[in-house]
Amino acid sequence: MNDDTRHPYEALTPDTVLDALLPLGLYGDGRLLALSSYENRVYQVHLEEPFHGSEVVVVKFYRPGRWSDAQILEEHAFAAELERAEVPAVGPLAPGGQTLHHHAGFAFSVSPRRGGRAPELDDAEVLEWIGRYLARLHTVGAQHAFRARPALDVQSFGEEPRDWLLTHEAIPLDVQGDWSRLCAQALAAIRAAFAQAQEAGVRKLRLHGDCHPGNILWTPDAGPHFVDLDDARTGPAVQDLWMLLSGERVQRQRQLGALLDGYEQLRDFDRAELALIEPLRTLRLVHYSAWLARRWDDPAFPLAFPWFGSSDYWRGQVQMLEEQLEAMEEPPLIA
Repeated sequence: MNDDTRHPYEALTPDTVLDALLPLGLYGDGRLLALSSYENRVYQVHLEEPFHGSEVVVVKFYRPGRWSDAQILEEHAFAAELERAEVPAVGPLAPGGQTLHHHAGFAFSVSPRRGGRAPELDDAEVLEWIGRYLARLHTVGAQHAFRARPALDVQSFGEEPRDWLLTHEAIPLDVQGDWSRLCAQALAAIRAAFAQAQEAGVRKLRLHGDCHPGNILWTPDAGPHFVDLDDARTGPAVQDLWMLLSGERVQRQRQLGALLDGYEQLRDFDRAELALIEPLRTLRLVHYSAWLARRWDDPAFPLAFPWFGSSDYWRGQVQMLEEQLEAMEEPPLIA
């Protein structure tokens, strides 16, 4: 294969990973494990000597071209603010006095390993605990603004991904017309919801941004801690809550109540934001399809998502857009 056609991550061999650590004074003992991650490449590395108490570290190689150094450093600075405020979020270590490093064309960071399991989201006590920690995270997030990292908005999360998919003919022709029509209707409804939220005075702040259950690790004694601030953006607080809701409306209502019971022990929550839950869910639907299509040259993606791109997949997306249009017309959850 011509090297010009290789994906950058194909050059990220185990030797490259270990060599990247050497200038930092970190020496792997040869035990290296690739962790589950598609956007970036993440490895667990055992060290010959502990660094700041960590015998095992997690090394994240950022996807080339996705974030600028300034945007990555804002993520790191946010993580440091959270740690100073004793919010349980895992941030990078600073070997050599720096949190961001470069090797072989890759930007990377080194973090301590933190264990845990997925939280039990049907347990009201667990949700209340997570709600308290999200309130603390948002209290820190509201203190300053991002300068380099983007906002979560309709244009970048909906319209631009929609346009990319159509321009690059990523949708089979037998489905393209239906998907394009429904997507346009959905984006119009989302724009109207965001405009109403703005008129209602909904505030934006720095967020975790991708607060799904996989990015919360639970330990029985210490409770939850947040990992992976890679998608930290500016947006409404409810963005960090809605991905923790699942099931039928009555179940989501109960989960939301438990989250806000904890959240509002420490921070007020604007009920006007609840009208953004289904619009935000719909934006993620569009953005996710474009994310898969844009990453298809990465060899990991066809292996992990073999169902993507078929007419059946896109017919399923049409059905989900229809369902989301109905959901956006329903009254928002109350709490």
